[in-house]
Amino acid sequence: MKTRTLKADRTGIAEAAATLAAGKLVAFPTETVYGLGADAGNAEAVARLYEAKGRPSFNPLIAHVAQISDAERIGVMNDAARLLAAKFWPGPFTLVLPASADCPVCELARAGLPTVAVRVPAHEIANALLKAAARPIVAPSANRSGHVSPTQASHVLADLEGRIDLILDGGATPLGLESTIVNCTSERPQLLRPGSITRARLESALGSPVADASDTVSDTPNAPGQLASHYATRARIRLDAYDVKAGEVLLAFGSDLPPGADPARTINLSLSGNLIEAAANLFAHLRALDALGAETIAVAPIPSTGIGEAIRDRLVRAAAPR
Repeated sequence: MKTRTLKADRTGIAEAAATLAAGKLVAFPTETVYGLGADAGNAEAVARLYEAKGRPSFNPLIAHVAQISDAERIGVMNDAARLLAAKFWPGPFTLVLPASADCPVCELARAGLPTVAVRVPAHEIANALLKAAARPIVAPSANRSGHVSPTQASHVLADLEGRIDLILDGGATPLGLESTIVNCTSERPQLLRPGSITRARLESALGSPVADASDTVSDTPNAPGQLASHYATRARIRLDAYDVKAGEVLLAFGSDLPPGADPARTINLSLSGNLIEAAANLFAHLRALDALGAETIAVAPIPSTGIGEAIRDRLVRAAAPR
């Protein structure tokens, strides 16, 4: 199969919607990263998506919809879920909910779980595509499973050329970090995956602490992005590097470089130490460093405050044994 790339204009969006309706695979931009879309109700299409990504079938997928009313038809919302949906949708935010009795998201996409993960994206192209498709679209990151997530159409093509049908090119994604995931299947919400909607913002909206669900990071995830080894580069990752050893490349943060750093083999997440800029650059910079062919990427210390928690989460997964 030849993978086509189309401009994300009205014509391209209409063709992408028809491609999804035909059970084929379409990569498209969201405000977080590029997603690889398939009709959430078409188990064969979802199986092709798993195959294209080389994704474990036990890792559930997020269903993307155009508006909150669509999400309410997919999952059952309690009071906390409704509050969070009203506050953070559309946006880089995913709710894990009990699946509704007539949930249109197939069991394969839900990994056989009685729950469903759903998101309303805040991206003009993604939203236009979802409206045109008129159905829930599962859309994990558009890359081979475990690889660095794509923030540009060229990243998608590098990983999935010949494995998917179509790419809608809408330029670079603005956030560059996947959505925050919150489990609302019980009375007290649990933060399953940190993201740009930070723990502090969630707790401010709820007026109470969210539960810590870090113990759900395992080989049997109940939400996307919870595999212990994830976002893997070919190179090993060495975290909290206060020096750079011979042969290593450096993922820097801030203006001060550690001893041993070679500027020609260094890429900086943010010279000014801005965590939002660092989050937007994370995956693209990991890809660029990995392409240099070094055995190890040394990563400078990243603060764990605010969105830094999400950045460190992704880096810990990238560094996990595999």
